[in-house]
Amino acid sequence: MGLEAARRSQTMAEARQYPTNLAPSHPHRASFLLSSIIRAAILPVPLAFPLPDTALMRLLYAFPEPLPLPRARGVQVVHAVQALAAEVDAIDFAFEPVPGVADPFAAYGLEKPANVTLLPISRALPWPLHRLKARSQRCFVRRLLMAVEGRRPDITLVRHIKLACAFSRARPDLPLAYEAHEVFADTTESRRPNRIAATEACAVLGARLLLANSAATAARLAERYPAARRAVVLPNGVRLPNAQPAKDWSRISQEIIYTGSLFGWKGVDDLVAAAALLPGCRITIVGGSAADVAELRQKAPSNGAELVFAGHLPHGEVQRRLTAACIAVLPNRPDPDSAFTSPLKLFEYLAAGCAVVSTDLPPIREILGDADAAWAEAGNPASLAAAISTLVSDSGRAAAMAARGFACVQPHSWTARARRLSGLLQDAIR
Repeated sequence: MGLEAARRSQTMAEARQYPTNLAPSHPHRASFLLSSIIRAAILPVPLAFPLPDTALMRLLYAFPEPLPLPRARGVQVVHAVQALAAEVDAIDFAFEPVPGVADPFAAYGLEKPANVTLLPISRALPWPLHRLKARSQRCFVRRLLMAVEGRRPDITLVRHIKLACAFSRARPDLPLAYEAHEVFADTTESRRPNRIAATEACAVLGARLLLANSAATAARLAERYPAARRAVVLPNGVRLPNAQPAKDWSRISQEIIYTGSLFGWKGVDDLVAAAALLPGCRITIVGGSAADVAELRQKAPSNGAELVFAGHLPHGEVQRRLTAACIAVLPNRPDPDSAFTSPLKLFEYLAAGCAVVSTDLPPIREILGDADAAWAEAGNPASLAAAISTLVSDSGRAAAMAARGFACVQPHSWTARARRLSGLLQDAIR
């Protein structure tokens, strides 16, 4: 029996283990039927992708989410893959496609490298459930395993615990690199925290190479999973301009900006509250869905700074606005999510030549020193307003701080990050 036939037979055998002959009134009949269909219906299909010659290092980068994605991790993944393509021989880039978007790189204003093969993999349920809006990571995993059957990657790189765990179990012969951007066992709000912790343990312990976005993430992984390999700290990166962008520092009070999502732990509510203490200033808030923006707008004070809610914007437009801004604010709260962050926006703020106002949290201190930002107490709007005021009242200090920040971010280019990552991947497959 060939490998494909054997896999088909095993899949069907697994499906038959489910008691689908339960009485129609049985409360679990529907869930058993759904699971059986998902397991049995996703069968191998002919590949439409050409198989290039074996490369010195062929990487499979798997991202089980839609691209483009209106979240920072979408920016991170696409830029990381583009930069890494210059350091390895070939990359198979698997992701969930968005209707009408053929090239996720173009959606971010980037050019797809010639040695990157796009592998669009759907998370939709199989027939006859394919018309439902539900999405399944199990479907993504099974389809991906089939799609890469003949491609022979040397190593797989993922940043999702479910995908990492599934790959470590299904393909123990294929080295796995897991990139941790948080410790899910600590940050999850799931009703099944033990299941999340078990999945994360599977991902971490099954990785040949364990990466962490910050020292705090690496330390917590070592504490929680002592049997795992020691994590290598690899912060996020940024696309650097050729020179520090010029600013009109005379407009510093009018060019204050925040970019990013509007989740509670991001602290944007504190920035909105701080606006009441900043009369004469204008603060632009970029990001968030229409519903998020409407909710935040309701919290805006009636006096103080003018607040401009720009909502979600394309990444290129965000960069344009940062280039014009003088002060960029990072108001993260001291929540578990903040403990493990390596905020992409911080690197973008610095690369845009902005003076940074940041809440004083350990992951930010990994990047910036005392004089590299105006520091505020996390979760304290009055402290945040005071930090902004110190820069508004002293544009010379702000300009000098921006120059130091631009110098500080130079080692954190996507190119430098990719060069280091490729070396780590090569070591992992030796």
